[in-house]
Amino acid sequence: EVQLVESGGGLEQPGGSLRLSCATSGFTFSNAYMRWFRQAPGKGLEWVSSVYSSGRTLYDDFVKGRFTISRDNAKNILYLQMNSLKTEDTAMYYCEYSGSRGQGTQVTVSS
Repeated sequence: EVQLVESGGGLEQPGGSLRLSCATSGFTFSNAYMRWFRQAPGKGLEWVSSVYSSGRTLYDDFVKGRFTISRDNAKNILYLQMNSLKTEDTAMYYCEYSGSRGQGTQVTVSS
């Protein structure tokens, strides 16, 4: 059974940083194409970033240069380092694998 557990969210000021983690189990993480999504209040699910098993990364334009996706294949953990946070980054963040998502972790950016 695929399990994804996100953590690391919280309240941060604009310009601050947070690192999200996604602990995974139930599949071969090192071979997996992984993604981060987010959903702001009243809005739809929005793709944020992806990482291939090769390590190649992709970012949406609104986070490019501020967020970094990475993976630890030894620990089966996916990360999202978020720097230079903006109020518009406020959302529930989810990691995703093959159509499965975790419960999410809330990120709130506010002064």
